[in-house]
Amino acid sequence: SFNQSAWAGMQAAKADGKATVSYLPSTTASDYAKNISALEVKKCKLIVTVGFNLADATTAAAKAAPSQHFAIVDNGGNKSNIQGLQFNTAQAGFQAGYLAAGYSKTGKVATYGGMEFPSVTVYMDGFWEGVQYYNTKHSTKVQVLGWDEKTQKGSFAASFTDQTKGSQLAKNFIQAGADVLYPVAGGTGLGTAAAAQASGGKAVVIWVDTDGCIAASQYCNVFLTTTFKGIDAAVKTSVESASAGTFATADYIGTLANGGTGLSPYHDFASKVPTALQTEVTQVGKDIESGTIVLTSKSQPKAS
Repeated sequence: SFNQSAWAGMQAAKADGKATVSYLPSTTASDYAKNISALEVKKCKLIVTVGFNLADATTAAAKAAPSQHFAIVDNGGNKSNIQGLQFNTAQAGFQAGYLAAGYSKTGKVATYGGMEFPSVTVYMDGFWEGVQYYNTKHSTKVQVLGWDEKTQKGSFAASFTDQTKGSQLAKNFIQAGADVLYPVAGGTGLGTAAAAQASGGKAVVIWVDTDGCIAASQYCNVFLTTTFKGIDAAVKTSVESASAGTFATADYIGTLANGGTGLSPYHDFASKVPTALQTEVTQVGKDIESGTIVLTSKSQPKAS
């Protein structure tokens, strides 16, 4: 869903008549530099690279060709010819944590990451903080399994594609009593969704990046909600600005306030999440936007 969202943004720019677009998939890290070079040969005015793993290759290419423009998803830019497209998903993660704590019947919720990168742990930090905030507001003691923001230690799958690992982690968390699972692990999380589906109602999942009921509709009946990244809109804006000759040099940071992150609809759970809890979750978002609630995650992106 992560790469798909970026491509959707480029296709939207094409549909607007603002750009001709193309893509090159990378199967291994050795493809990054080669694919960037191939797009330069095609005279692409703007090259969009997707994911922090491409940061080194993008930076090297930008240094070698100062007149070539780039945008990179989930990494900072260089204030020159690379625009960073970043997302403060700790904000939506905070709402998700608050929701999870309020929805949980067991008093235990869980999260894990694909790999230990700031763009992953920022979700987990926000989730952890949201649970603590719920506990403070409601005098409860809901526990978070799989992550502790204070120690920055927790569970990771070491993969964004290993569904078997995602399933095993989920089963372990469910066995430990967690009934709301928050996998920040791309395709690995599909294994978690499958495990939740097979649990007979013991667990539900909060998805990430793209509305789970759209990206993985077969698991919609276990998706409580999704903490989304507005990758498609950010890429579309970057591409259309470049098309107009205005290459952005300042980083974009998606927030609750600008719609760059947030919660997707509750879908099948719209009638199952208490109205009072839904209202509280909405208010928490407003309080984050206004600055009444201040998040402390050190993984929150800062403009380069």
